[in-house]
Amino acid sequence: MAGNGDQTLKQTPLHALHLELGARMVPFAGYDMPVQYPLGVLKEHLHTRAAAGLFDVSHMGQVRLTGDDPATALESLVPGDIRGLAPGGQRYTLLTNAAGGILDDLMVTNAGDHLYLVVNAACKDADIAHLRDGLAGRAEVAPFGEWGLLALQGPAAAAVMARLAPGAEAMTFMTSRKLAVAGIDCGVSRSGYTGEDGFEISVAPDRAEALARALLAEPEVAAIGLGARDSLRLEAGLCLYGHDIDETTTPVEAALTWTIGKRRRADGGFPGADRILAQIQDGPPRRRVGIRPDGRAPAREHTDVVDGDGGRIGAVTSGGFGPSAGGPVAMAYVDTARAAADTPLGLVVRGKTLPGRVVKMPFVPHNYYRG
Repeated sequence: MAGNGDQTLKQTPLHALHLELGARMVPFAGYDMPVQYPLGVLKEHLHTRAAAGLFDVSHMGQVRLTGDDPATALESLVPGDIRGLAPGGQRYTLLTNAAGGILDDLMVTNAGDHLYLVVNAACKDADIAHLRDGLAGRAEVAPFGEWGLLALQGPAAAAVMARLAPGAEAMTFMTSRKLAVAGIDCGVSRSGYTGEDGFEISVAPDRAEALARALLAEPEVAAIGLGARDSLRLEAGLCLYGHDIDETTTPVEAALTWTIGKRRRADGGFPGADRILAQIQDGPPRRRVGIRPDGRAPAREHTDVVDGDGGRIGAVTSGGFGPSAGGPVAMAYVDTARAAADTPLGLVVRGKTLPGRVVKMPFVPHNYYRG
């Protein structure tokens, strides 16, 4: 349980392997996690975009929902169309509160006789309590415990999986199935959070290290830490909970209206539906947008966004240098009147207002495999 002198930090099943590989470990969401390996964040980022990166995401919460109709039950807590998920289908959705704010974002898979959920590490204890409270008497909520979850991401991921788990390469984006990967029984989904093609692999804790070693033995695969994971998801325009979305942001403000299907918009029945559906119809007061600062100086989180007169119109929620985008990129909430692409704005960096503009996201094209 120890890491960086903190006896309270949890460890994933791959902790010893991270140390063996020379990772620099940092506390993250209560776990001792690798932020980078000797390759370094920049090269790890570019390697994932060019070949295949292997990420340890075992700190995430894996949860099984069972019951007579867990999909209908879960729809009372999320605005996504869960009942419409085909067997093996996967969907990104949100836990919302009564005010329409976002408690967490999560992945939901129709695993046949149950629903399989993946929730964020920092939120998982609260999410599990929220699910148990909200679904009491309608569905059983069973966390997996400290299972392994590995993400293999990048354009070579399918070729690697074809060798170790024949049939995986035929899967399409946002589908899931049971497969033996390098002879190890796993749950595999074709998904991830880098904008690249790739897979997420759930594995029993006592087999996680053997699986990781088998994947790392493939010539295209390198171990990638949390630093590059963050720059990859930022370039892909993907939200990080607690930064780009939280209890104060609605799905409409966060540019996540696409997660709410036609039936759910018509029927409602999820927490905060009145506010969320009103914003879909009338528009929100602010929106999450992409920003490209001029020049090379990055605009990081909490940077004020201002108009031409210096008036504050929003704030950066994620920002940094985009290695594949070739310059600084950022996401921010701004007044809806200034959210259109190509709108000029200012970014207050170290007391100086630097020019930038609103741009469409993602900053780097998505490469998901849709068949």
